[in-house]
Amino acid sequence: MKAIQTEHLTKFYGKTRGIEDVSLSVDEGDFFGFIGPNGAGKSTLIRTLLGLISPTDGRAEIFGRDIIKNKIENLNDIGYLPSEAAFYSGMRVGELLKLSADLRKRDCTEQARELCERLELDTTRKIDELSLGNRKKVGIVAALQHEPRLYILDEPTSGLDPLMQKEFFTILQERNEQGATIFLSSHVLSEVMRYCNRAAIIREGGLIVSDTIQNLKQIGAKRVALRGVSMPPFIAGIKHVRAKGKTVQFTYNGRSDALIRALADLPLEDVSITDPDPEEILMHYYESKKEGN
Repeated sequence: MKAIQTEHLTKFYGKTRGIEDVSLSVDEGDFFGFIGPNGAGKSTLIRTLLGLISPTDGRAEIFGRDIIKNKIENLNDIGYLPSEAAFYSGMRVGELLKLSADLRKRDCTEQARELCERLELDTTRKIDELSLGNRKKVGIVAALQHEPRLYILDEPTSGLDPLMQKEFFTILQERNEQGATIFLSSHVLSEVMRYCNRAAIIREGGLIVSDTIQNLKQIGAKRVALRGVSMPPFIAGIKHVRAKGKTVQFTYNGRSDALIRALADLPLEDVSITDPDPEEILMHYYESKKEGN
């Protein structure tokens, strides 16, 4: 079954573009990454899926149910974490989590306790006194404590320190192994590449590509670092050149034998040829989309 299915989904705010003609498929049980820069349309798609805003055109389903006609039923199956969560003033963490569970008519006491322990969240603290990172933890626990079938998480790691990020993803992996579907929106490609099995890339409201992480990595380019020169060789296929002193880095998309011949003529002290880093992979798809237009 498809956990999420959209067909030509479009949302305009008057004349302003939100998303346009987005057709996306997420299988039940996927750990799915949704990648794009700020303003690309990630949050608009998520809010449309949740029924918080209505689409201008197209359609979408959650577990085979229409996002408009079956909004309440869909929300019962979803744990949602917005990029910026707002809470009632004056409440303590424990009170807020109980309210969230009560609104779902669920007893989440044990799950909330376990999650708070793992995320080092003090339930006796007042929400108003919490740091950004601890407020983010409150949102995470509220989204996870009822053990939904589908987690829709919008920029969930912003504000978390590295140790808490690692623990958070460990929890998500455990839930995914138990059968839950994870839909993770992020502009940080490295965390998507590390934890997701499939991903889609969006830019300027339009979907660029959707595929397995393994296939997304296969862009046919290499990352080259040279020490001992201040300029790359004059050869076609070189992009994203960064030079500092006698060190040059660039990505190369061309024949390996041509690169080796070009490097042989340089007074090199050292050379490294590796797979591109996540940001370079992302730039490849952005540029491919731009050239295609």
